Amino acid sequence: MPMLFLPADTSKMMQSKKKRLDFLTKNYMKGSQQKLEQLWNNQYSQRHKLTEQYSQQVSSARQQWETEAQRAEDQEEQLNNMKRQQQKIFQQLKVAHKQKLKTVKEMDRSHETFLQGAQQELKKDMASLQKKILADMKQQEMAGVRESLQSMLF
Repeated sequence: MPMLFLPADTSKMMQSKKKRLDFLTKNYMKGSQQKLEQLWNNQYSQRHKLTEQYSQQVSSARQQWETEAQRAEDQEEQLNNMKRQQQKIFQQLKVAHKQKLKTVKEMDRSHETFLQGAQQELKKDMASLQKKILADMKQQEMAGVRESLQSMLF
């Protein structure tokens, strides 16, 4: 009979070892599962933080780009307005210059006409004065000749 007990002891021992192995395996699996969950949670948390940082950077870059794009559009509009104003001013200056040139030409023609008229009048006056002087000289000569003749005759 001692042999019969031996297998029962062996069987109990095997059951005990099996329970111990099951207990250790469960504990190991539980610990491994917890470590895996902790790693998973840590990685998830890090990925989440990185995603948030990336989203924030992209959002900030996009907002900055939109601001710069708006500023560029505003500056382009200002430049276009300045260009239109300059073109308008140049057009007005061109019109004013043409008008002044036309006025100067008209004044030059008027002045030329006035000078021609004054020259004609001066020529007439000079011719008239010349005739008058010649007539006066003739009269003086005649008066001198008359006096001479009178003095010779009387």
